[in-house]
Amino acid sequence: MATLKQVAAHAEVSVQTVSNALNAPHRLRPDTLERVNRSIELLNYRPNRNARSLRTSAVELIGYCVPSWPNQTHLVMDQFLHALCAAAETSGRHILLFTAPESVEGMPTYDDLHARRLVDGFVLSQTQTHDPRHGWLKDQQIPFVSFGRVWGASTQPGPWVDVDGAAGSAMAVRHLHETGRRRIAFLGWPHSSGLAEDRLSGWQDQCTELGLPTDGLARHCAEDTIDEGARATAGLLDSEQPPDGIVALSDILALGALRELGDRGLTAGVDVGVTGFDDSPLASVVSPGLTSLRQPMDQIASELIAILTGTQDDVPAERLLQPELVIRGSSAPG
Repeated sequence: MATLKQVAAHAEVSVQTVSNALNAPHRLRPDTLERVNRSIELLNYRPNRNARSLRTSAVELIGYCVPSWPNQTHLVMDQFLHALCAAAETSGRHILLFTAPESVEGMPTYDDLHARRLVDGFVLSQTQTHDPRHGWLKDQQIPFVSFGRVWGASTQPGPWVDVDGAAGSAMAVRHLHETGRRRIAFLGWPHSSGLAEDRLSGWQDQCTELGLPTDGLARHCAEDTIDEGARATAGLLDSEQPPDGIVALSDILALGALRELGDRGLTAGVDVGVTGFDDSPLASVVSPGLTSLRQPMDQIASELIAILTGTQDDVPAERLLQPELVIRGSSAPG
């Protein structure tokens, strides 16, 4: 097997230039990078991952704990995992998937994977209020980056990339208001969820700014399921002053709202405008199509990998990205 020095000699560059091609390709001119990559391919050079990570403290293999959600469907995480793997492979890294118990009970799994050098760092997701993983990893000086902020923390214990849920909910309220809706409800999760509180605040603040009522229009679902979304929608429709618009915290809850409307002979987008969040694959195949807030998954994944691996010099350690409202028939003007 070829060595780093042999690749450098073949490409007529320094060993540091070959190292940059492998670890920080953005630092090289395109023609130089192309020449080095051609030599790497011709000589079939394969870097020693363990030796390189030990020598440079580089994050080469990235651990990601696959969340477990009993009796729940989280379509958006499939999109995220695919984007994360693609972003890692683009930078010459790979993702190691594993499972672990929630909260502090899962820390021994993280510790074991890092101690045995099976991974060099971690990407975290599904952050919870006072999530213990971030502080523990920081204390152990184990590299990590989080998709999502640590809710309830006065300061963030580590780098993160997140989507502005409050801004997304506000965007959905403005859209429904522009289509003539004046009683816009909110379907969310329990108050214990920081993510739910973030998206709820966006709905509440935007309704207040537009002079729209909020009393009695927020319903908190016990689980993120279609049945819970339908149940909450039924309660809203049975109230003395039913809503003419619904902003759902997730596509799953929004699909429950669509089902309940259909069961009552009501038409989404005509009788009641409905929006979701995540723009999951189902949003475009249901009838009418579900208006939903799309998270920029490819950008999220790329920035997570860039922060964790240090492959881009100009990426800040805290990034709050904006969602995009994808308008379909469920919120068409009434």
